[in-house]
Amino acid sequence: MMKKTLSVSLLVMCSLSIPAMAQNDAKAKTILQNVSKKVNGLKSLKADFSLHLSGGKVNETKKGTFTMKGQKYHVMLSGQEIICDTKTIWTYNKDANEVQVNKYDPNEQTISPAKLFTDFYDKEYSYKYIGEKKISGKNCDIIEMLPIGKNKQFTKIDIDIDKATTMVTGGNVWDKNGSQYQYNISNVKTNENVADNTFSFDAKAHPGVDVVDLR
Repeated sequence: MMKKTLSVSLLVMCSLSIPAMAQNDAKAKTILQNVSKKVNGLKSLKADFSLHLSGGKVNETKKGTFTMKGQKYHVMLSGQEIICDTKTIWTYNKDANEVQVNKYDPNEQTISPAKLFTDFYDKEYSYKYIGEKKISGKNCDIIEMLPIGKNKQFTKIDIDIDKATTMVTGGNVWDKNGSQYQYNISNVKTNENVADNTFSFDAKAHPGVDVVDLR
């Protein structure tokens, strides 16, 4: 459950070329490009998020925060942390005092914060504009994305983009197993000073930590 929770948590966060076979909506593409352009121009981005899982007997909500600086990110979610410096990914479980260390692979099928807020969509998904909707008092454009390959664990993703700020504010994800994840992003802060060591795991700061190196 830990592995799945961590991979799904990456959905709520933050440059690839368009494949020839993709048939995509021009309006949706323009909106997504504007999001990417804005985020790529930021020095840093911080935000809170909530993740609600429903399906079967499961009905739970988790809350967390994430920080981005370029393609680097640090996600904190209910005693768990995912940290990436674009070379290494650390997945830390506070209760077990264990950290898994993996080599960063930009072609991973999960959706990192860096992907969500930049232009990952062109290579991995087809997409279309499905309308405008008021969400929590914000006028949002809704983009529907369907995976191009069959190896994704998701069947569909909806992304809500605030028309006023050109930022992702939330959306929904449908899993192959029938589960649905609703995520919301709030309290966005941009261009704050963020130290580079935010994006690396310091084992010395976690006495007795069990390091599982999978590289």
